[in-house]
Amino acid sequence: MAAVVPGPPLSWRIHHNRTTVFCRTTHKSKSKYSTHSIFTPRASLSISAQTRQTKSLTFADSSKNRQSSALQEIKKLCESGNLEEALGFLKRESDDVALDPAQRSEAMGVLLQACGQRKHIEVGRRVHEMVSASTQLCNDFVLNTRIITMYSMCGSPSDSRLVFDQLQRKNLFQWNAIVSAYTRNELFEDAISMFYELISETEHKPDNFTLPCVIKASAGLLDLGLGQIIHGIAMKMGLVSDVFVGNALIAMYGKCGLVEEAVKVFEDMPERNLVSWNSIIFGFSDNGFSEESFHAFREMLVGKESFVPDVATIVTVLPVCAGEEDIEKGMAVHGLAVKLGLSEELMVNNSLADMYSKCGFLTEAQLLFDRNNKKNIVSWNSMIGGYARGEDVNRTFNLLQKMQTEDAKMKADDFTILNVLPVCLEKSELRCLKELHGYSLRHGFQYNELVTNAFIAAYARCGALCSSERVFHFMDTKTVSSWNALLCGYAQNSDPRKALDLFLQMKDSGLGPDWFTIGSFLLACSRMKSLHYGEEIHGFAVRNGLEVDPFIGVSLLSLYVCCGKPFSAQVLFDGMEHRSLVSWNAMIAGYAQNGLPDEAINLFRQMLSNGIQPYEIAIMSVCGACSQLSALQLGKELHCFSLKARFTEDIFVSSSIIDMYAKGGCIEHSRRVFDGLREKDVAAWNVIIAGYGIHGRGKEAIELFENMQRLGLKPDDFTFIGILMACSHAGLVEDGLEYFNQMLNLHNIEPKLEHYTCVVDMLGRAGRMDDALRLVEELPGDPDARIWSSLLSSCRIHGNLDLGKKVANKLLEVEPEKPENYVLVSNLFAGSGKWDDVRMVRGRMKDIGLQKDAGCSWIEVGGKVYNFLIGDEMLPELEEVRETWRSLEVKISSIGYTTDTSSVLHDLEEEDKIGILRGHSEKLAISFGLLKTAKGSPVRVYKNLRICGDCHNAAKFISKVVDRDIVVRDNKRFHHFRDGACSCGDYW
Repeated sequence: MAAVVPGPPLSWRIHHNRTTVFCRTTHKSKSKYSTHSIFTPRASLSISAQTRQTKSLTFADSSKNRQSSALQEIKKLCESGNLEEALGFLKRESDDVALDPAQRSEAMGVLLQACGQRKHIEVGRRVHEMVSASTQLCNDFVLNTRIITMYSMCGSPSDSRLVFDQLQRKNLFQWNAIVSAYTRNELFEDAISMFYELISETEHKPDNFTLPCVIKASAGLLDLGLGQIIHGIAMKMGLVSDVFVGNALIAMYGKCGLVEEAVKVFEDMPERNLVSWNSIIFGFSDNGFSEESFHAFREMLVGKESFVPDVATIVTVLPVCAGEEDIEKGMAVHGLAVKLGLSEELMVNNSLADMYSKCGFLTEAQLLFDRNNKKNIVSWNSMIGGYARGEDVNRTFNLLQKMQTEDAKMKADDFTILNVLPVCLEKSELRCLKELHGYSLRHGFQYNELVTNAFIAAYARCGALCSSERVFHFMDTKTVSSWNALLCGYAQNSDPRKALDLFLQMKDSGLGPDWFTIGSFLLACSRMKSLHYGEEIHGFAVRNGLEVDPFIGVSLLSLYVCCGKPFSAQVLFDGMEHRSLVSWNAMIAGYAQNGLPDEAINLFRQMLSNGIQPYEIAIMSVCGACSQLSALQLGKELHCFSLKARFTEDIFVSSSIIDMYAKGGCIEHSRRVFDGLREKDVAAWNVIIAGYGIHGRGKEAIELFENMQRLGLKPDDFTFIGILMACSHAGLVEDGLEYFNQMLNLHNIEPKLEHYTCVVDMLGRAGRMDDALRLVEELPGDPDARIWSSLLSSCRIHGNLDLGKKVANKLLEVEPEKPENYVLVSNLFAGSGKWDDVRMVRGRMKDIGLQKDAGCSWIEVGGKVYNFLIGDEMLPELEEVRETWRSLEVKISSIGYTTDTSSVLHDLEEEDKIGILRGHSEKLAISFGLLKTAKGSPVRVYKNLRICGDCHNAAKFISKVVDRDIVVRDNKRFHHFRDGACSCGDYW
């Protein structure tokens, strides 16, 4: 990027050289006219004095015209790039003595300058030989300065130094030329060394050409101290007010990260030019001050000084637009470039294509690229990088191949490789990755540390960790970044133990881990839920003072959240001195993911009260918390907040809102949000299909599934989970089996355990136990607890005790630590009256310290959630609720309700069973809802367990006698009770 802003030394060099050449030519011209008489031909001796004088003047004029014409011809040839022809012409004219020494010197200077600009070192060497061979010119100060500069511009500073060392006398111009030569070729230490020699061993004083070169060298070394010393020298010498010195100081402070110092220099400058503005704009952008960069750009355009941007300005501002993904500003800069006639410049075209690609507008980037008739390697790299960032594997490699075949001179460089490698993400790209590696080895790119590290990471992403390690071990010098690349590869590929070993090896090698090392390893531990390793790294971070780093702090939060330790994360969060937006998001998401929705919502409220504006990720997490609580009113408030903040334009936020309404019992609201989406991706379709599924509306789910495919969208794993679940809840067994078969046969999606679980559940609910068992036997892997528990529930519903016993043994064998599994087994025996077996199962639970989850229902009234537990005597307005239930029981009994005591799976007397049923949490919650909500409004109740048969039956009758909709969500699905009937059709 630093090359974008023209360096002050170039302008000053041209200025000095022009002045010097002009002075020298003038001086020689004066002496030339005083010696014309010595070239008078002998033949003129026989002519009169007047005739002789006239002819002598005529000859002088003719000679002068010829010399001028010859010089103009050389300049014209240099401007057109015909340097070989210009050299030949110069030699002929010199041999014919058509040019006097002064004009010969000027012609050579013009040719040397052209050789430097066009990097034609061979012609430059031959001109150098001509100068050295001339006794008149070999010690010419100007020509020797031009020779030093020519070699440096051609990338050969060693030749520049050779010329410099052979000079018998050196003036300040030659010292400046050699310092500039080293700086131009990024040999910054050599430049500084020559500067020290200049000020310590000669009487020359550095001027306003010397100092900018040395300041640039200081910036190249990131040696702020040296830069400040040179700044002090400039102040003492009165050069700090010079515009070129000021520009160099702005660039140096910007590169060293002292933006405030750069601004101070800029504001103190008595005179500013366009380079000054370009330098301060770049200083802002390079240090992440995007807004300040844009502000400076606007000030440059419309302020008092009002400069017209040049190519350097445009290519400095466009990367800021790209970094911010601000397409509107980028398009405005594009329009300005067109108006100024700069858009066809190669650097501007490349920057525009890069900006559009980084903003996600690849079509526009491709259009600019295609119209570019002067493509260079940067043009190709920008476009290749754009497709690689978009993870478009085919277009990335196609473009790379096209670059190699379309132009024989265009060869991929190390930047091309770095642009292509990020697209190598899967095993399928391993062959292409190896081809790229081979190309890099043939062209010597393995000596570029960035390229080697990128190959280590790419091989790891493609699952070839052995290749990653091989590349790593062949590195001559391993830096922290190299270790990070390999460590991160193992950490993210399910081998945290190996990553930890590498971490220890890295420490033993004498290299200390940086924040990226720690953060990457913690991320791996989070993904693997490796709390033990994560705690070890946490201890290391604390001992080395790295815990305060924001990136590491968030990584530690994620570790404890992912490992199911949200309260440990809370302690860490509370202890943070500066909480970033990312840390708030991580904590809110952590509570939601760990089944603590109340804490997630409370923390979100605290975040807002602290004046922190949330991002989309926080909205999604709180939507998830509202879904868990089925807190519809809170969800509606969040929806309104999202609309005002325009978060609903994000498809993930909208999908979260659709899911929230569906899980809150308002599938109609979900559908309205879904229908209002401008663009619907697969995720949005998945959410709405699953929503209809949990509401038992299988036919609507199927209709959506078919519409999705008609629109050209390809269903994925999650789509099929949703549609299979919908078929299961609606009893659409044949449709479900058809879709299950389509997965592999039509869509080439290998069914996973989750899909088999849905089908087993669907067959079991329908009583097709043999088919369900056959499917379990055909599983590609071992059945997990979800499949066995689903099958066991079906055995209980259909009273299949014999099969149930076998399934129960399998379930407890696979997952013996979950209390709900023992409850399922106990309920199986209780449903068949096997009370001794029930007592045996409950005794086993007691022996291993397991306790059954108590039945709990909750209801949201006025934005507050009220919980009801069976047997809880501390319920709000308990007597009033019980009185309401007694009144309801009388009314529903009069129209046919009778207590179903088979729902009580305890060996008790009938009266005791009836008493237990009256205290069921869903009955209490429904009664509370009828008592506290407006007449005619729906009552929405949520339960942590499956609704029992008696409560289901009672809810149907209640909906009829009170003429209100009652919605109950249990742990399986929604039940919509209306006018004495349930949406499930008693199929649940």
